[in-house]
Amino acid sequence: IEYLKKTYNLMVGERSAEDIKIKIGSAYPLEEEMSMEVKGRDLIAGLPKMVTVTSEEIREALQEPVRAVLESTKISLERTPPELAADLIEHGIVMAGGGSLLKGLDKLISEETGLPVHVADDPLTAVANGTGKVLNEIRYLKKVTVPVKSEIRT
Repeated sequence: IEYLKKTYNLMVGERSAEDIKIKIGSAYPLEEEMSMEVKGRDLIAGLPKMVTVTSEEIREALQEPVRAVLESTKISLERTPPELAADLIEHGIVMAGGGSLLKGLDKLISEETGLPVHVADDPLTAVANGTGKVLNEIRYLKKVTVPVKSEIRT
């Protein structure tokens, strides 16, 4: 939204911004770059306005949040216990959630971490489904949890 305001003096709603991200947004250069028409309100004239934006522009606009995802991923990996690190090397990272659907994010994370990266089969519900499975088999949870500071006794 901010990118369109600054670059085109165009105001768009949250839904339009999400639509742009889904249709042509990417975290990594695409084999075939895309463009789309975006409709909104001209911030100067106050009238309806239409502009054409490219996937390169949207990738640039998404650079900051994508960088934050990369940094969070790296921090999580640095804190990973050795047993789990070995599993990550062998099986890789599985991304879930709506952000995992951003084109090329898996490739970018793989390049940055050196690990294989996969998108969950149903990324929008994977975390909820997994949580449900764990709660149904709670006894297995203790085998894979890592203690937090408040649980560690000195």
